Amino acid sequence: MAGNVIELGDAEFQREVLESQEPVLVDFTATWCPPCRVIAPVIDTLAAEYKGRMKMVKLNVDDHPRTPEQYGIRAMPTLLFFKGGKVVKQVVGAVPRAKLEEAVRQVL
Repeated sequence: MAGNVIELGDAEFQREVLESQEPVLVDFTATWCPPCRVIAPVIDTLAAEYKGRMKMVKLNVDDHPRTPEQYGIRAMPTLLFFKGGKVVKQVVGAVPRAKLEEAVRQVL
């Protein structure tokens, strides 16, 4: 990652996501997940393009299991979009950039 996507864990989730003033895309990911590795550069690019308008974070489900369990995450990658502390959209799987960017624009 080029530094545009924030890595966080269960402890920071409340502050960084639920209390965020801007919408947040949360990438629930795992190091062993090939589709996660495919979509990671796309998310990083979008994070740079939408910096200041949408925060993009990733959370490793193996290192931080409490939050994925709370949101019923069963497949990786799962992307949850939060606005005002609530989930407003969900995307599952390594989707094409155009579909992911469309989801970002819908949430904004």
